Order: sequence, then C-alpha cells, then structure tokens
Amino acid sequence: MTGKNYLIFGPPGAGKGTQAVKLAQLFSIPHISTGDMFRYHIKNNTPLGQKAKSFSDRGALVPDEVTIGMVKERLNRDDVKGGFLLDGFPRSVPQAEALDAILNELTISLVAVINVAVSDDEVRQRLSKRAEIEGRADDADPKVIQNRIDTYKNQSEPCLNYYRPHNIVQDIDGMGTIDQVFERIKLGLGSAD
Repeated sequence: MTGKNYLIFGPPGAGKGTQAVKLAQLFSIPHISTGDMFRYHIKNNTPLGQKAKSFSDRGALVPDEVTIGMVKERLNRDDVKGGFLLDGFPRSVPQAEALDAILNELTISLVAVINVAVSDDEVRQRLSKRAEIEGRADDADPKVIQNRIDTYKNQSEPCLNYYRPHNIVQDIDGMGTIDQVFERIKLGLGSAD
C-alpha cells in the first residue's frame, strides 16, 4: 500500500495541530490525532476505550499497548489507503518501534517526519497567550508548562533521532505566522516526495 504517510512532531504550543489540519486538507488525507482516537474509543465504549478509560479514570497514563492497539486499528481502516498524517504518536522510541512494526505489517512506509521546531521561550510565550485566549488553565501555570517541555524533550524528541538515519526528518522553523510556517513545511516536503 502506498500513500502520503506523515508524522508531525513539535513541542507543546509549536502549532503542530494547526499545521496538521492544513496539511491533511492539502493532501486530502486523514489527520489522525491520538487525542481524537482516545475520545472516539472512550465515547463508543470499545474494548480499547474501556481499557483506556480504566487508566485515565485513575489519573494513570494509558499503557503503550492500548495506544498502539488504537493506532493499529486506525491505520487498518480504508480511508488511510491514500495516506495519513499522524499527530501525537509516537511519543517515545518504543512507540516508534511499534509503529514501524505496524507499518511493516501493512506494507506502508513514511514519506516524512515533520518537526515543527520552536524555542522553549517561544513555547512558554505561546502557551501563556493561549491560556489567556482560550482560558486553558493547564497553559497558565509556568511549572506545568516546564513539565510539558521537559516531558517532550525526554520522551518525544528522541523519536526524531530514531528517524534521522532514514533521512525522512524535515526540520521546519516554527517561528512566524501560521501561513509562513505552512509554506516552509510545503517547501520541505517538496524535497521529501
């Protein structure tokens, strides 16, 4: 199975969700957000949703095997035959290895891993601004923001080094307007296709 298959990375507040929606529209592929997957499975009370809910209800992290199961189920659907943009997964190198196994099983390969890069100071500014605009309490607390930055650097960012030997990582400067960043992504992907 071939297609335009992408991953998008970036620290919290980098704007990756906004860019993912725009890219999915541009390529006419589904934007697969792990947050949306969790909500879908929990809302529809699927076996995976029941497992996820049992952990989240206790305030515990959902184990990798549940998240990986959701991703595998999602990538087996017909609407991803032309490609997909995966947002929020993998979040760790073991998840990246599990994703490789899923893609190999489905005979799918990644075209590019898009890394929307912004500085820690920019992340702090953007999340504080988002807290004011959207009233998101989790974005207002400097300790929570720093914890999210640290978690990203310690768990998710190593995935980029996992993919670098495959020459598929596109590092994109995430500074500027939404449209400026989008144009940079399109230019970067032009060389990836």
